[in-house]
Amino acid sequence: MAENKELVPEKYDVNAKWDACLDLTVRRFVYSSFAGAFGGLLFFRSPVTRWASLAFGAGIGIGSAYTDCSHIFNGNPAKSAPLKVDDAPAPVVRLMFYYPMSLIFWNLLFLGCSFVF
Repeated sequence: MAENKELVPEKYDVNAKWDACLDLTVRRFVYSSFAGAFGGLLFFRSPVTRWASLAFGAGIGIGSAYTDCSHIFNGNPAKSAPLKVDDAPAPVVRLMFYYPMSLIFWNLLFLGCSFVF
């Protein structure tokens, strides 16, 4: 006599989601930590910067796993509506053209001389 086991749809199977998220998190944490450690060995001499690159790699791995796990649990985010473009004119960006060119020249000359002396 076989049991009549009800199958839970994949959308509502929380155990499978947790398994997938834990697997994803561990793999991304380990792989990105190894990548950070290898990059630290390759590019840095100081042990502090090597540990910092390892921690940076681990943080990237955990962050990307968190993002993907939130997509697994909450589904893909809804696409946002396209932004409306107003008929108003774009703001005008004015740079340093208010100053006379001679004033800019003297400022640059003064700053250049102050670094030399």
